[in-house]
Amino acid sequence: MNYLKAIVFLVVLGCSHGLSAQLGFCAGNSGSPIFTEDFGTGTTNGPALPAGTTTYTYVNGAPDDGSYTIASSTAGYFDWFNIQDHTPDDVSGKAFIVNASFTPGEFYKRTITGLCENTSYEFSSWLLNLHPRSGAGCPGNGIPINVKFEIWDSTDTNLLASGDTGDIVDNTSPEWGQYALLFTTVPGQTSVILKMINNSRGGCGNDLAIDDIVFRSCGDLITLSDTANETSIYACEDDGPVSATLNASPDFSIFSNHFYQCQESTDAINWIDIPGETTDMYTTPLVNSDTYYRVKVSEDLINISNDLCNVISEVFEIILVPTPNPPNSIGDIRICENIENGILTVRVPPGMLVNWYDAPTGGTLVASNTTSFTTDTAGTYYAEAVPTVANCPSDTSTAVTLEFYPLPVVMDEELFFCENTNITLESGVTGVTYEWNTGETTPNIAVSQPGTYTVEVTDPRGCSNIKTILLNQIDLPIIDEIFSQEYDILISTLNEGVFEYSLDGINFQDEARFSNIPGGFYTIYVRNDTSCGNVSVSYFHLVVPKFFTPNGDNINDVFKIDGIETTPDYEINLFDRYGKLLKSSSNAPMLWDGRYNNQDLPSGDYWYSIRIEGELFKGHVSLKR
Repeated sequence: MNYLKAIVFLVVLGCSHGLSAQLGFCAGNSGSPIFTEDFGTGTTNGPALPAGTTTYTYVNGAPDDGSYTIASSTAGYFDWFNIQDHTPDDVSGKAFIVNASFTPGEFYKRTITGLCENTSYEFSSWLLNLHPRSGAGCPGNGIPINVKFEIWDSTDTNLLASGDTGDIVDNTSPEWGQYALLFTTVPGQTSVILKMINNSRGGCGNDLAIDDIVFRSCGDLITLSDTANETSIYACEDDGPVSATLNASPDFSIFSNHFYQCQESTDAINWIDIPGETTDMYTTPLVNSDTYYRVKVSEDLINISNDLCNVISEVFEIILVPTPNPPNSIGDIRICENIENGILTVRVPPGMLVNWYDAPTGGTLVASNTTSFTTDTAGTYYAEAVPTVANCPSDTSTAVTLEFYPLPVVMDEELFFCENTNITLESGVTGVTYEWNTGETTPNIAVSQPGTYTVEVTDPRGCSNIKTILLNQIDLPIIDEIFSQEYDILISTLNEGVFEYSLDGINFQDEARFSNIPGGFYTIYVRNDTSCGNVSVSYFHLVVPKFFTPNGDNINDVFKIDGIETTPDYEINLFDRYGKLLKSSSNAPMLWDGRYNNQDLPSGDYWYSIRIEGELFKGHVSLKR
């Protein structure tokens, strides 16, 4: 805290002008307050300060220039900030509210008694500029605060110390600032007079609040450490008793001389002097329980026994740390194996840390300084409690087990089904609950559409697994066209697939062409290569040759239409290139040898028209000689 005060002072110093070199905080160790003025508490103003404390006039409300009040709030006072007092944890705490007089001069005076001779002191007070920057009451900024602190002897004739705060200007928000002054009493001096003087004129601004005026002794900062330069010892209780040689090291920031008195305590509250231990070094006896040591230090031997005149070193602790109980487990962890990690947790009291091992003794450290251990490996782990202040582990460790439950076993599938049929999808697991992506909750479901189906199965322990079924539809063939190429029948489909073809519904082939098939009526069957059934269509296979060669070799010597005789009503007509009718037949087979009127016709193309039960077919045939 002393260093913090020094930082605050340096910040103030950097923002002030004309600051006396004597204004400053105790650079060493501040003692207990000898005098404190916090102006009391309450929601009503007052009471007025004792006679002789101030030359200003007390008012019960907003003070005008040259007046003051004692109040817990400045609400409604001109355009000032509405503030609370500075004293920490005060309820309706009051402050000294001052509206400076038009003439600079003294506005606070107080005699401080009970001081020690030949002792350095710190006087401090908290000040606040009540006027807001660019407030409505003053054009521009108000007159800044500037206060001089003075310490006089008890006769009010000798000035012992003085210092100025410098200008404390308006701010955008209320900010308390602490200011301090150091002085030293002379031999025989036990009281002084404190004065606060307004360095600025009154008027628009120079309005201030004052709180927490404190006098305390100021001495060196005393460090108490052992031969290892440690400022405390935390040892395991089982390793006791413990002893230490302590050395008191002042920083010489205040005192020129040092007188010592070692003290001992069992609770760090009630202290007793250790007889005869009046040097800067002390070797403790062997201790089996918590014991605390400190040193009182004064600059004058006469002040060593007066706690208002000396300062206290830092406390050296010898703490015997008991062996802790092992941690408390919150229970073994059993989780489904598809959960990535298990978290094992124990509880320990405050001030304990936990280390985890993979064996009850002599194991490998797997986690340190954590009450929770996360792992993806099943097994039993062991938690050990260790105090944070010393390596005194518990005699035993706490076993915590992580177990992974197996998931329901499922097998993904890819299935096929025939178009226009239903198929039953099976979960393949019993003793679980089911949730299909169709919304159904039965072990098996019937579907009629291809796609991806999933079922989440959950066992009684809450472990779930998901089965995925990819369902493919086997489409029936769609016959697009059947046509004849002389004695061959060709079949085409609108869709693709691995199809098989048949002319009798019994014997199937992979090829879509049937070769050397006599003309006539046929039923064409097409199916997929599975048992999804087939589609069929009736087809009349009319065999019309593309050419014939009437050369007498008995091979293809005549033009003959095969299969037409299987129809009850037909008519065939042959024409030359000029449309001359060469031969005709009705409901009877027609054989043409390439002659007309017993004359051989020349090679060339000849045209035919065939009518079968109202349907007309036209084409040409080549005659080759």
